[in-house]
Amino acid sequence: MTPAQLRAYSAVVRLGSVRAAARELSMTDSGVSMHIAQLRKELDDSLFHRRPSGLVFTPGGLRLASRAVEILGLQQQTALEVSQAGHGRRLLRLAASPLFAEHAAPGLIDQFAGRAKDLVVELSVNPVRQFASLITARTVDIALGPRIAGSAEPLRVHPFLHYEVLTVCSPDHPLARTRPSIPRIREQQWFLGPSAADGDGDGVMRRMLRALGIPRDRQRIFQSDAAAVDAVRRSDALTLALGFAVNDDLIAGNLGRVEGPDLRTADDWCTTTLPHQHLQPVASELLHFVSSPRCTQAMIRGTGVEVSHFKPKMQVTLWS
Repeated sequence: MTPAQLRAYSAVVRLGSVRAAARELSMTDSGVSMHIAQLRKELDDSLFHRRPSGLVFTPGGLRLASRAVEILGLQQQTALEVSQAGHGRRLLRLAASPLFAEHAAPGLIDQFAGRAKDLVVELSVNPVRQFASLITARTVDIALGPRIAGSAEPLRVHPFLHYEVLTVCSPDHPLARTRPSIPRIREQQWFLGPSAADGDGDGVMRRMLRALGIPRDRQRIFQSDAAAVDAVRRSDALTLALGFAVNDDLIAGNLGRVEGPDLRTADDWCTTTLPHQHLQPVASELLHFVSSPRCTQAMIRGTGVEVSHFKPKMQVTLWS
């Protein structure tokens, strides 16, 4: 089996047709079909059959589908590690949910990357639904965010930070420090960050909005949670915010809180990885570090330096 054959087969599995795979790989249909034919001959398995409803995979074809992703990912990781060793650099690739990326990732990465001059941390912001595929394909080393549900992959998930989500408003809002009825809550305008957007967020805020029955036309999405909170200070809208992110403002009276059992919830952020024996050493280091008191405080409080001393050690890639 060659990498080219496995890439062709993996693309056919993922896209559901030889033609779509050929288009993605910039190959001809016959070129992809030739790679599939070579795999069938070498493995003595038809791998899949074409049916009017689409491709139907044999048991061997399904097994090869999972192995192909693993083998190609391992090849990519090996090439990366060899390149790092040759240049005296180590690269740690992280995926983060939008909520974690905005509020906790800067403190975590600053503390961890600051421990070693040869370390570069690459952070990508991704929907949680992509975590499993990113990890199994070895596109990233660790995913940081809520616990993923329903994955059949052999992944390891460990909670490391508990947080609360509160409903807040301006301090002089009529609902501040009250327990309003659900119908009245639904009448309000809601300013929300990307974490509350459909399909892009951590899920906890989206679940709260669905449970409350907030109409879509009462929701306005801002470019960040911080921007939504800032807009709420100067308006009569409500927002959902992390408790540790707005705690100082609540104490100082710069924000008010709306009370009620459905207006407050809690969740955990977790690390998602391959089984630990498959991790590179720097990823294992982060798994130990992320639960330390020092790291917890950095994530909750954030870090900052004078602008004249700022030298970013984090590369950020935003993925749609």
